[in-house]
Amino acid sequence: MKLFSKKKKEQTQAMAVPTHIAIIMDGNGRWAKKRGLPRTAGHKVGAEAFRTIANYAKSIGLKYLTVYAFSTENWKRDREEVDAIMDLLETYLRELIRDMDKNRVRFCFFGDLSRLSPELQREAKETAERSAGYDGVQVNFCINYGARDEILRAARAFAAECAAGKAEPGDLTEAGFSNLLYSAGVPDPDLIIRPSGEIRISNFLLWQSAYSEYYFTDTLWPDFGPRQLDEAIAAFNQRNRRFGGV
Repeated sequence: MKLFSKKKKEQTQAMAVPTHIAIIMDGNGRWAKKRGLPRTAGHKVGAEAFRTIANYAKSIGLKYLTVYAFSTENWKRDREEVDAIMDLLETYLRELIRDMDKNRVRFCFFGDLSRLSPELQREAKETAERSAGYDGVQVNFCINYGARDEILRAARAFAAECAAGKAEPGDLTEAGFSNLLYSAGVPDPDLIIRPSGEIRISNFLLWQSAYSEYYFTDTLWPDFGPRQLDEAIAAFNQRNRRFGGV
């Protein structure tokens, strides 16, 4: 998938690019089914769509891109499909490690990685550590992630601090709770995009999205490219964000 022309990129940069965009990468299976292909084929094309969007996000000056790749509920899918997703992720991480000095994209991982294979855990750790010093876009990759699980983990962590005498229940603030989440130190998303025609948030960034703008599109994720991202950013620029004020 080709990026837009230099002129089109300049037009996008003339718009106010949000600091942080999050995307629910949805519709791979339906994309494949429409073409008479196995669902695994849709995930493969979806992985290429992610690669294109990550590169384009970097080129237009986006600071943070968070993508929902695999949820805590996705383990319920057929083993063949889960294995295919994990294989794609492992392949992508190996390529990231190989090319990271050229791409200079900073990678972080949100979610409980302990359920992943030891090799995948090692590669995720190496990717995050080796890319930590890069100053390009930061991509937050949500894998084995669920927002309710994230909130429960943060609540348990604070409860443990109280039980150990290191904190009092009344000490907890919104900022303090945010620092117990996977996204600690990352600004809340300005814009959350969901392709595929579904209009729900599916346990994604529940705490962080309190004042995010949502953008829904019928485009399936494998067909989502720079033009669709530009359209979402253009729609974001038409919103009046009051954060509860007048």
